[in-house]
Amino acid sequence: MNVPESELASRLSRFCQRMDASDPDWEIAVFFGKINQYYFSGTMQDGMLIIPRDGEPVYWIRRSFDRAVAESLFPDIRPMQNFRDAAGDMVSFPKSCHIEKEIVPVALLERFRKYFPVTKVSSLDRQIAYVRAEKSSYEIDLMRISGEIHRHVLEDLVPEILTEGMTEAELGCALHTILIEEGHHGIVRFSMFENEIVLGQIAFGENSIAPTYFNGPGGSVGLSAAVPLLGSRHRRLKTGDLVFLDVGCGYEGYHTDKTVVYQFGAPLPDEATAAHCVCLDIQERMRSLLRPGVVPSDIYRMIMADLAADHQQNFMGYGKRRVPFLGHGVGLEVDEYPVIAVGFDEPLREGMAIALEPKIGVSGVGMVGIEDTFLVTPYGGESITGRNQGLIKVG
Repeated sequence: MNVPESELASRLSRFCQRMDASDPDWEIAVFFGKINQYYFSGTMQDGMLIIPRDGEPVYWIRRSFDRAVAESLFPDIRPMQNFRDAAGDMVSFPKSCHIEKEIVPVALLERFRKYFPVTKVSSLDRQIAYVRAEKSSYEIDLMRISGEIHRHVLEDLVPEILTEGMTEAELGCALHTILIEEGHHGIVRFSMFENEIVLGQIAFGENSIAPTYFNGPGGSVGLSAAVPLLGSRHRRLKTGDLVFLDVGCGYEGYHTDKTVVYQFGAPLPDEATAAHCVCLDIQERMRSLLRPGVVPSDIYRMIMADLAADHQQNFMGYGKRRVPFLGHGVGLEVDEYPVIAVGFDEPLREGMAIALEPKIGVSGVGMVGIEDTFLVTPYGGESITGRNQGLIKVG
């Protein structure tokens, strides 16, 4: 389905308003990233979106122009072979340019500046991140569908496929298939540089607190050193295991994030159960604070200040591998703004979507805790991925 033209116009208007507020002298914004191009145009192509401060935006397409025209209601789409074609259409060149500094390679920027001789390059990453953070009703409707797929698969279907002796990799393959059959769009996208993922973290027992470069509290071993993703081919499920699933789901480009912990064949030790209950209480406290006007960094400080001493060492990670956040925005990518962390001082707005994920690593057991995706409302967070409290008993 086409993203409505009114939706695209609203996104563009809000972006320009934020640019005007943050940098009143901005001249031109250029988007090279496919996710942001999709956000503004409704199609995902190899191209370049130019948004001048004074003038009409143009979406230049290298490939595929025909598909872009078929999929997008963006008002001005033009074909190009290279940057020279787009530069030839310019009446005059700005002195400064805003780009996605977080993702644009130096070589690409150099090729661009060969034909667009700007003297100053600035970042627009924070501006577009906050524009995307505030979801429209159109976006929320898509995220609700993703959330229901997510809930149904993790809460209702996964317990039926957990079988003694299966490997983590086998569970990952089965889970991916089921998610797609239920409507998942098949990929989980992150904005972080070179952050590869298949579904998320899939682990049995202590593998869920294994070291990993992934910027989250959980751990995983993965397929190999070269591909530390999906799940181990060697770790098999046995009675008494904790099963840790921290995975993304998505529908029509929009994601939700959810974590469920299962008890396979026997209850987990009392220490792990108690730690899990602490996480449930923390998530509920944070959920009640997801209201317009509340500051994310204040939520973080409040939770951390009240955390009991015996949980501090392995809260939001295990040992030295802990993360300095309690939740994060979700949308076209899983790691969006705002983040429940120090430094995020812009107040929450209604319609923001935030995954809250308090977790605690337990030695000899694994990672316990919970994660659901919530919408910011005047009454506190509304979960769109279910409210199951985890530690689901299987077998």
